[in-house]
Amino acid sequence: MKLRLGKLPPKVLENFVFSRLGVVDAKVLVGPRVGEDAAIVDIGDNNVLAIHVDPITEALERIGWLGVHVASNDIAVRGVRPRWFLSTILLSQSEHLEALDSITRQMDAALKEVGGMLIGGHTEVSPGIEKPIVIVTALGIGARDKVVLTGGARPGDYVIMTKAAGLEGTAIIASDFREKLLGLGISQSLVDEAMGFFKEVSVVKEALALAELKAVTAMHDPTEGGLLNGLLEIAMASGCVIEVHEDKIPVRAPTKIICKALNLDPLKLISSGVLVATVRPSLLDAALSALNDIGVSSAVIGRVLSRGDPKLLFYRSSGEVEEVLECLQDEISKLWSQRQ
Repeated sequence: MKLRLGKLPPKVLENFVFSRLGVVDAKVLVGPRVGEDAAIVDIGDNNVLAIHVDPITEALERIGWLGVHVASNDIAVRGVRPRWFLSTILLSQSEHLEALDSITRQMDAALKEVGGMLIGGHTEVSPGIEKPIVIVTALGIGARDKVVLTGGARPGDYVIMTKAAGLEGTAIIASDFREKLLGLGISQSLVDEAMGFFKEVSVVKEALALAELKAVTAMHDPTEGGLLNGLLEIAMASGCVIEVHEDKIPVRAPTKIICKALNLDPLKLISSGVLVATVRPSLLDAALSALNDIGVSSAVIGRVLSRGDPKLLFYRSSGEVEEVLECLQDEISKLWSQRQ
């Protein structure tokens, strides 16, 4: 079986990863599961340690900055503030010292934004890779009774999202495929606007605000496969059916224009910066108000329907209903495949 680019299918993970975990430790409250953003370990006194690791492989110019923020997001959606970080930086044999200088400067800036510290890691020049790879581990301590899971969605909950779909993917494309976009007739000013979306990749602020309010039953940071894949992962983790409506999902003009020019679906485009959450009906107004108070835009895009075989019912603006049953390949992978 040949593997495709991006995340591995759940069945492959279950057969070759989740079943091979070594010695089971009762202190591990949440281990590897489809859709779950970070491991949760009981450290006593009603406290838990949240831990997550993520590689950045499909970006170049902002790779260090993204590495810190993407890992931070996966801790924050647990309702835990990210504090400590480890990094693995792999450089290709063609790189110069300037590449390392750029990556670590970006990481330093991002760490200061989230209030975290780099406490260790590993850096090397590696054979067999064509571009830098940055892998960041993030850790944080939180209260056990305040932890939020991806798999906590319940029938009747509303589904909300912050900001707009495809922010991270739009920014990466504008940064790493700038010349291609300009060659397709997209203006320099629009490309610059799209690159500005990098500034919105963090969801730490909104995730911690919603967790503190105790309004959410589940939170998730949709990365590869975009918004639709992130919603399917909530459905899989929660064992439920979710419906969402295309005409309720915010997509910004630069994302629409860039995706149309490249024949990409913005709802399947890597989407760090978007927080997806399921909210108790009685606390929906409070959740939306809390987000508005901290200056984060949001939208109600669907509902959790029922328990059952996990799936996403996606109502297109055209009236067509798509059943999403399997994890989606990220649209940005198409562009990297074309480059190779």
